[in-house]
Amino acid sequence: MRVSCKQSDWLVLALESTRCLGYCVVEDVLDRNAQEETRARMYRVRENIETDVGIERLQRAGELGVLRLMMAYDPYFLKFLEIPALLAVVDNTVTDTAILHLQNGFVLPSFEPDSAPDVFQNNYHTDFRRVLNGYLCSINALFAIDEFSAANGGTLVVPGSHQRTEQPAIGFMEASAVPVECPAGSMIVFDSTLWHAAGRNVSGKDRIGINHQFTRSYFKQQIDYVRALGPKSVEAHPPRTQQLLGYFTRVVTSLDEYYRPAEERLYRAGQG
Repeated sequence: MRVSCKQSDWLVLALESTRCLGYCVVEDVLDRNAQEETRARMYRVRENIETDVGIERLQRAGELGVLRLMMAYDPYFLKFLEIPALLAVVDNTVTDTAILHLQNGFVLPSFEPDSAPDVFQNNYHTDFRRVLNGYLCSINALFAIDEFSAANGGTLVVPGSHQRTEQPAIGFMEASAVPVECPAGSMIVFDSTLWHAAGRNVSGKDRIGINHQFTRSYFKQQIDYVRALGPKSVEAHPPRTQQLLGYFTRVVTSLDEYYRPAEERLYRAGQG
């Protein structure tokens, strides 16, 4: 299903589509200026990551165009955690105590047909492997910075394959998968247990996107964002952003931290 966040009932439709099909496209979330600025900043971040980590180590990890921890190189990417449409989805799925499990940028390069390398993201997988009797633990919000199409590797999804305790047969997924095609500026919402894969980009140019995954507050993050960014840096942002980064779900490391007054504790009561 495709809806526009300019519709008064977009959230109801998006949530129902995600519940029934496992995903939904929400259009008109990012305007053209935001798309262009994001694209330019992602290329600069990629250069910094390649310098810090090294191209050889990145290639050895078996990933294709993945940019992790972009916010440490450019605080601009923290602004995605303030987008009203994204927050509305998070609040109405994994609740307002959810935390950010990951924010990964994608600069998916183009290859000649049948020559794209076989990497993890090109194979069908779920982003959350636990299925708890229909209890939604994790939700994804993937922003299409460029238009997503079958030609440029738009994400392949298997509709209705979410919340399954067993993996569907590969043949079934290959026959049933559909590419998510949407305009630039769209937000693709999906249940993190949905089976999906990155498509093959044969368009002749890169395809840009940013994936976010949010979980209930008691699941560990892929990266400890508070430690990675530094508590002082996190404190400079709004409380809601602090919450999403995991600032109020930290684990104490000493009795001094454990016995702090309630207002100074590293965690908040009732999280989750």
